[in-house]
Amino acid sequence: MTTARIEAEHLYKVFGRRPDQAVERLEQGADRDELRAEGSTAAVIDASFAVAPGEIFVVMGLSGSGKSTLLRTLNGLLTPTAGRVRFDGQDLTALGDRELREVRANKISMVFQHFALFPHRSVRDNAAYGLAVQGVPRAERERRADEALALCGLAGWEDFWPDELSGGMQQRVGLARALATDADLLLMDESFSALDPLIRRDMQDQLLELQKTLHKTIVFITHDLNEAMRLGDRIAVMRDGRIVQTGTAEDILLRPADDYVASFIQDVDRSRVLTASAVMDTEVRGDEADCGCETAAPGTPFTELCALSARLSHPVAVVDAGRTVVGVVPESRLVGFLGDEQGDPIACDHPRDERKVTARA
Repeated sequence: MTTARIEAEHLYKVFGRRPDQAVERLEQGADRDELRAEGSTAAVIDASFAVAPGEIFVVMGLSGSGKSTLLRTLNGLLTPTAGRVRFDGQDLTALGDRELREVRANKISMVFQHFALFPHRSVRDNAAYGLAVQGVPRAERERRADEALALCGLAGWEDFWPDELSGGMQQRVGLARALATDADLLLMDESFSALDPLIRRDMQDQLLELQKTLHKTIVFITHDLNEAMRLGDRIAVMRDGRIVQTGTAEDILLRPADDYVASFIQDVDRSRVLTASAVMDTEVRGDEADCGCETAAPGTPFTELCALSARLSHPVAVVDAGRTVVGVVPESRLVGFLGDEQGDPIACDHPRDERKVTARA
C-alpha cells in the first residue's frame, strides 16, 4: 500500500512530430536541441517524484523549464507521452476522459496564476463554482463557500463582484474556490506570481497558516527561489524539462547538485532558510548545556540562533526534545554559513596574544 498521495513515474511530455519516437531518442541520450531541430519539443523529460499526504511540494525553475507542463500532467489536463501518474495508488493515466473529469471535480483542485474568476458571478458564487459542478445543492454549496471564504480572510465580501476586489483579494477567492471542494490535492500554478511583492508575501503567509489547520497535499509551481524556500517542505528544481535536484530547502542550499543549482541559489537569503540543525557542529562532549544558559532546538531558525549567540559568551548548545545535546554552534559557524564559508578557519601567522608577548619582551 502506497504512502504517497501523488506519484509521477518516469513522466515524459513531448509536443510536435512523432512524440513516441522522440521519447525513445531521449532515452538513448538525445537532447532537447536535437529533437527541436526535428520538429519536436520535449517539455518534460523522465520526471519522477512522490508527494506525501499533507506535504507542500514545490516545483521551481526558470521560464521554459517544463514545470507548468509537468503540473498539468498530474491531473490529466495534458496526457503524458510516456510514464505514469498515480493518485492514492490509482493510475490516472489509465482513466478515460469521464473518469478523469470526475477526479478533477472531486479530488484535485487547481489554483491558477491569473485568478480565472467569473466577472458576472458574485464572490460567493465564484467560490462555490466547483461545488456547483459537483451538483451540490445551493444551500450546502453556499455554506461551504462562505466557510472557505472566511478561512481565506474574506468574510463579509461574499456578495461583492470580482472587479470590486483587489488583486490579492481576487486570488484569495481563487484559493477559497479550491478549498471549498475539500479536494485531497491542490495544484497551484504560479498562483502568487501576478501579485505585488507585499501582497504576494501576505498570500504566502495565508497559505502557510491554512496549512497548519487543513494539512492539504499541495504541489506548488514557482519560478521564485525565495518563495520555494519559504513554502516548500521539499523542492524539485527543473532545468530544460528535467528534475535536476529534489530535497529540502536546506539540502538544496547547502548541497547543490550541480553548478546550475549552485548559481540559482547564490542570491538566496540564507538567514531565512537555515536552522540550527544545518549549522551546528555535531562533535560535542555532552556537557555543553550544563551551565544552565539558554539553548536552541534543532529547528531553531537561523535569525533566532544569531540573537541567542549574541547573548551568550560561549557556543550555543543545541538540544533535542529529551534535553540531550546534539550539537553546538560557535559564533564563527554562524558567520561562515551566512557568508557561504563553511570550511575550517584559516590560521593566523601572528595571533594577537603572541604579538602582546613580543611587545612586552
